[in-house]
Amino acid sequence: MYLNSFLRLKAYCEKEKFKGWDPYDGLNSKIFRATPLKEWRFGRLAWIQLFKRNPINFRKALLVPKGYNAKGVGLFLYGYSKLYALSKRGSTQFGPTSELLANIHFLGDLVIGLRSKGYHGSCWGYNFDWQNRVFFQPSNTPTVVATSFVANALFEAYEVTKKQQYLDVALDAAQFILHDLNRTEFTDSIIFSYSPLDKSRVYNASLLGARLLARCYSYSQTEDFKILADKAVKAIVDRQREDGGWIYGEAKVQDWIDNFHTGFNLECIHDYMKYTGDDQYRKSFEKGFSYYLRNFFLADGTPKYFHNKVFPVDIHSSAQLVTTLSISGKLVDNKALVDKVLLWTIENMQHSKGYFFYQLKPFISSKIPYMRWAQAWMFYGFSNYFYVLENEDMD
Repeated sequence: MYLNSFLRLKAYCEKEKFKGWDPYDGLNSKIFRATPLKEWRFGRLAWIQLFKRNPINFRKALLVPKGYNAKGVGLFLYGYSKLYALSKRGSTQFGPTSELLANIHFLGDLVIGLRSKGYHGSCWGYNFDWQNRVFFQPSNTPTVVATSFVANALFEAYEVTKKQQYLDVALDAAQFILHDLNRTEFTDSIIFSYSPLDKSRVYNASLLGARLLARCYSYSQTEDFKILADKAVKAIVDRQREDGGWIYGEAKVQDWIDNFHTGFNLECIHDYMKYTGDDQYRKSFEKGFSYYLRNFFLADGTPKYFHNKVFPVDIHSSAQLVTTLSISGKLVDNKALVDKVLLWTIENMQHSKGYFFYQLKPFISSKIPYMRWAQAWMFYGFSNYFYVLENEDMD
């Protein structure tokens, strides 16, 4: 059942050529850009929320074009790299090896071409202006989140193709972390900003920067990468709650605890230890992992959004469980939970055309087929799931 679900998703994404809409792309509206509202922070925020929260997709009518989102492209690139690795080991169920490799090269070349200009090293942002409650990001402003996921995908693509350009560009992304992000410094730790334009202290974002530096260290053995990564991980470990959870960030409006950002935190702490050989944060990881499993999933497989609230049920939460457990080596031991969540998600959130819905709510749900937020994340999650389990069977 999972394979059939994934192949339908894969066919949909390939048909769309990995291009689509995003929950936050409302400011790309040509109509909005022709109004004075574009100059007003609250106008931008309200317009984005109108698009994000509305179950009806107004994008075509309001002239919001489909586009390539660098982070989404990176997630697809990572996924195809995992499928290609399985194909090279004899798996035939994901399509011809040559087609998988062709998609790696298409997505790899595409995402390298989407790099943001005017910064140190290779870096990536989103293909739309973005306003949240704290700061504004013009289109293509690089962020540590997008950069970390894209670079991670390029590392994976290099591992299976040995194309040197993928490795060179991925390693180059460390320069963006080192030179362009702002830092909040403490006695023996740091928190990286979300982008060069802000000084926010968002926990998962800073940890994603740490993971990227740690992976770069694993290739280059550049000691400064490890030192900075350690300091960034320590800052977030120091802020872990007694029960094992983390709030989103340190601004007054960032005190919630949610599913998929908790998953990000766990992945990054795990990967820091994996890539550096430094195991000092194992206790924090295990404590956070126990909290994650206890607080974000109902008995029937429904993924909760918040630790204390189910709705909106977000597709990202389903994909994140699969990914977090796969990457952290916990999938096999918790396969019953993963299968229960996957089954619930397929039955409740996948359209007959293959794509996955954005969010389910108690009354009116949003079933818009967002490419990055829904399709790329489920593609990423499925590819991790198959990679772990098929390798387990092959060994």
